[in-house]
Amino acid sequence: MEIQVEYREAATVVRIVGNVDGLTAETLLAELQARVGEGHVRLVGDLSEVEYTSSAGLRALLSVLRDARRGGGDLRLAAVHPPVLKILELSGFTTILKLYDDVDGAVASFAN
Repeated sequence: MEIQVEYREAATVVRIVGNVDGLTAETLLAELQARVGEGHVRLVGDLSEVEYTSSAGLRALLSVLRDARRGGGDLRLAAVHPPVLKILELSGFTTILKLYDDVDGAVASFAN
């Protein structure tokens, strides 16, 4: 898994490349928590390069979502592939996370 961070005016975009599973979820969690710790609480998770996430990945997202919201921000997901979307739906995450078709739409949602 690779993580790329892009700081935009309205939000911080975190592009995840590769699968998120028990071996990589802690790395993702640490990277996202570091951004929140720096005060970047408006986060967009770009999942355009993620084909699979395990429950460990879901736990990492939930933890960061809570931290971001405590800081007055949010975590929003963009470009979610159908297999990952199905996992998010089955776990109930689509009721607590906002999903967008693309990164620009997710970033723009913070400007409103």
